[in-house]
This record gives sequence, C-alpha cells and structure tokens, in this order.
Amino acid sequence: MKLGVFDPVFGKVELEPMLDRIVELGLEAVEIGAGNYPGDAHCRPAELLDDADARRRFADAIASRGLVISALSCHGNPIHPDPERAARDDAVFRDTVRLAGELGVSVVNLFSGCPGDGPNASQPNWVTCAWPPEFSEIVAWQWEEVVLPYWRSAGAFAAEHDVRLGFEMHPGFVVYNPKTLLRLRSEVGEVIGANLDPSHLFWQGIDPLAAIRDLAGAIYHVHAKDTAMDAYNVARNGVLDLERYDDVANRSWVFRSVGDGHDVLFWKRFVSALRVAGYDHVLSIEHEDSLASTDEGLTRAIGTLKQAMLGEPAGAMWWA
Repeated sequence: MKLGVFDPVFGKVELEPMLDRIVELGLEAVEIGAGNYPGDAHCRPAELLDDADARRRFADAIASRGLVISALSCHGNPIHPDPERAARDDAVFRDTVRLAGELGVSVVNLFSGCPGDGPNASQPNWVTCAWPPEFSEIVAWQWEEVVLPYWRSAGAFAAEHDVRLGFEMHPGFVVYNPKTLLRLRSEVGEVIGANLDPSHLFWQGIDPLAAIRDLAGAIYHVHAKDTAMDAYNVARNGVLDLERYDDVANRSWVFRSVGDGHDVLFWKRFVSALRVAGYDHVLSIEHEDSLASTDEGLTRAIGTLKQAMLGEPAGAMWWA
C-alpha cells in the first residue's frame, strides 16, 4: 500500500514544483484533478489528448520522480437536470476516461451525480426521507429514468478504455453509502467501485470499517480524510448541517486532518480492514481542514498514516 496526496491542496503551485514538494514529503503517489469540482490546475485532459508530446512530458514529470498517479478525478454531476451543466460535466468525464486510458491510469474517481425530481426540474433533488410517499416516488424515477440509463452507458464507455470508476459516497448525490454504491454496481457491473472516503461516512453514522467489509472487492481507491463531530451541536441540531464549512463553532461536524478526528488506533484498524478486504493501492490524503494550514494538516496526516501502515498493536482487532 502506498501513501499519496490529492492535488487540489496544491492548486496554486505549478505541476513540477508540486511534484517536488510531494517527493519532499516522502509520498509515493499523486491523485490528480482533471476538471469539474476538483479543478484542473495540473491536468487539462482535452489539451493533453490533443498533444502527444505534452502528454508524454506530463507523464514523464511524474514517473521521473518515482511517483505514480493513483487516479484521475473529475467529480461532477453529469446527470444534472440542467442539460448544459450535465453535458459539460459529462464531457469532462469522457475526456478524463480517455486520458486515463492513454496514461495507463486504471481508476477515475468521481461522483454519481444527482438528477432533479422529474423531467421538468432545474436543480438536483437529493431525497433523505422515505415519507411522504412522493419522496420515494422521486427516488424511483431518478434511478429508473436517469441514473441507471446514464451509468450503464458511461460504465460501458469506461470499460472500453480499461478504466474502473471509483465513486465517492457523498451526500447530495444518489450514491452516498455502501447500499447505494452496491446497487449501482449490481446494475452496471464491476466497472463500478468505490473511492472510499471515510470522512463522508463518519458524520452519516456509518462505520467505515463495516463499509470496508461490505465493499470488499469493490474498493478501487481510498481517500484519507478525517471528520470531527461536535457533540453539543449534534445533540441540538443533528448531523444534517447547512452551516458554512468555515463556521466551525456552529457546525455539527467538520473535516479534519487524519488523526485530528479519530486517533491512530482507528486508522490502524482502517488500514488493516483494507488489507483484509484485498485493497493494496494508495491512501490519498485529501486536505480540507479549516483549522490547519496545508503544511500542518499534511504533516499530521502523513505521520498518523505512516504509523497506521506499520501495523496494529498486539490485541487490537481491526473489526473492534
């Protein structure tokens, strides 16, 4: 298993200086944003697809430093009810898959997206409750009329390019927990798997270790990001939180650097669970900690994960 980083944290740094910094940090891999929500600061797929020399220079810059690309990422919403938005995100997805195929990168990370509540919708509608009955009707329409038709086609496209799709289970989109991920996988095929990010599972009340066990064989990539819960704010407002991410005092939960939400013992068990599930790729650090600088957050995350990757102490069971 290798330790890497997701590149938006270095979004203001040019490609080669960023790669040098990654090497200085003792990391072995980089996950690169290719458009949509991660941005494309270091990788513009359409341009690289049109220029073989630029594509070779891009690949050589990474390989010459002993690094690997763990995944290309293009998190967007290609099933957005706004057809122009959907088409734009779909185009980025398809260019990213094509580029991954050209570069020999086996995984593209992304979101499942979310449609509206019907054919005349203008904005996505993420349903979180089964009642009143129209809510369940919305979910049924979304999956049967939009989600499955799109991803069956998009999944076949990815398979043609020898690329697997790592879906981040993210609230706000139709795939947000193991159950919805496995539903999409059962309908589309093994091209569909998880980019397992425990930070989004913690606050939903999902145990990442249980999720790993359920998803064994379907975990294609892993984000290393932590979440801290504020017990007082959870007790008074629950976990469905609309406060700004930088309003830490009033939020029920916030993203933290690895080790600042859960201790080293948890992360040891997390790594062990991944090993038992057959995962042997990259732990890609995603820094979105509003309480820590880039250097502080990455340093703590790297230290915690390196301890975790050494193994667990005697008597500490990974499933405990």
